[in-house]
Amino acid sequence: MSDQEQAGQGAAAGGRDALRVSHEDRDQVAEALRVAAGDGRLTADELDERLEKALTARTYGDLAVLVTDLPAKGTALALPGALTAALAAGVASAPPKDLIKIHVTSGHAKRDGRWTVPARMDIQARSGHILLDFTEAVINQPTLHIDVDVRSGHLTLVTRPGIAVDVDDVSVRSGQVKVKEPWGDSVPGFLRISLAGTCGSGHILARPPRRSFWEWLRRAPRRYAIAA
Repeated sequence: MSDQEQAGQGAAAGGRDALRVSHEDRDQVAEALRVAAGDGRLTADELDERLEKALTARTYGDLAVLVTDLPAKGTALALPGALTAALAAGVASAPPKDLIKIHVTSGHAKRDGRWTVPARMDIQARSGHILLDFTEAVINQPTLHIDVDVRSGHLTLVTRPGIAVDVDDVSVRSGQVKVKEPWGDSVPGFLRISLAGTCGSGHILARPPRRSFWEWLRRAPRRYAIAA
């Protein structure tokens, strides 16, 4: 068997990850990393380290590991089509559950990072705080229904462009319910979150991510203040 045939078989065995990348692929991933750093997702040291690896990458697998912990939806990350396919084939996310229950009494609970969004959630916060961060979440369906019971507690949803939050079915008694979506209706939606239940002497807030301390110190604009 020739060396070329062996290389072809190796590429087939490794799937898309084994395919060689072009200069354009490297440049697009490098730009995606710079955007992620500008959003506060990577530190300066992490950016330098990943840029060096991106510019010397040989295969899609080499590039894929540099962006697997970065969100693919709702951001300005522009990845090569073949790399997007390689990520989809090579990084398996947990299948969504039908229901997730989070009940907190005088405590704290959160879901953040690359967690898989279910079809429904049952949320109870009594003198506690629950945080649901959707900025990097794996979203496999267009809707999420949340049954809420907030009493002297707090429920915070951290969203990103393309996520709409509906709180019309939440009854408020001596509490506050607020939704902040600075990107408006011009951004195509991919997830609609509907809340139903009660909020008594508590707070329910849906908002985009806050600026980091250094972003605030540099007077950087608020994230998603103007929709792209």
